[in-house]
Amino acid sequence: MFEMHQGNPGRSLTCEPFQRVDKRALARRFGAAAASYDAHARFQQEVGQALLAKLPDGHWGEGLDLGCGTGFFLPALGARCSQLCGLDLSPGMLAQAKLRASGARLLCGDAEALPLADASVDLLFSSLALQWCERPQLGFSELKRVLRPGGQIIFSTLLSGSLWQLAQAWLVVDDKPHVNRFLDEAQLREALENAGFQSPDIEVRPWSLGYGQLLELLRDLKGIGASQVNEGAEGGLGGRTRLARLAEAYEAFRRPDNLLEASYSVALVRLG
Repeated sequence: MFEMHQGNPGRSLTCEPFQRVDKRALARRFGAAAASYDAHARFQQEVGQALLAKLPDGHWGEGLDLGCGTGFFLPALGARCSQLCGLDLSPGMLAQAKLRASGARLLCGDAEALPLADASVDLLFSSLALQWCERPQLGFSELKRVLRPGGQIIFSTLLSGSLWQLAQAWLVVDDKPHVNRFLDEAQLREALENAGFQSPDIEVRPWSLGYGQLLELLRDLKGIGASQVNEGAEGGLGGRTRLARLAEAYEAFRRPDNLLEASYSVALVRLG
């Protein structure tokens, strides 16, 4: 069984924040979106499936799904682990995950201060959760701390350039940030190496989704609770006139197949 840790060992690491994150507000937003999440999470499910495909063969002892959300991947991971824990920042997400009856232990916690003992995890899986860390190096140091010798970490995260079309369209409306900042590949590699992972295996994949109308993309983003967390970011659309201007600007990104393109840059990372 998983060993719990009551302390906060990762906080002794000194590193500058990449972004300022109100974790309570973030947990509330994801919790409010929990019931609708899966219906709007096509991209998240595609990325998670690609990450699962990179899992090495074999059966594992203690598995952890870090940022498990609604528990979509818990059944697949449970088939590969003797014991499985799903951990998420949002109690609302965990309540939704409980409905899957996957048999996994569900635990509320922060990636930057994992409530787990040192060397207690054999397989750590995390898909599109670690980009919400305030201090990525601290989060990665926590992953290293809880991993057992011989264990494996496999995670996905968003990189800079994700949703660049939306960010560019917003510039026609105002000069305020409306799309989150993300690490670039060099920053990700540096943070991992500073956390003690030498020569991390990083595969960067472009992802493209198509939408008939901009509102469909905006509904997906709202439906998964992925509103802006960066300090100074502006949430909300601000009225019909602004939305109409945004939609008009986004038309510049309509593809030959008549769909509006939304692009992401995704890092698939394997450590251990």
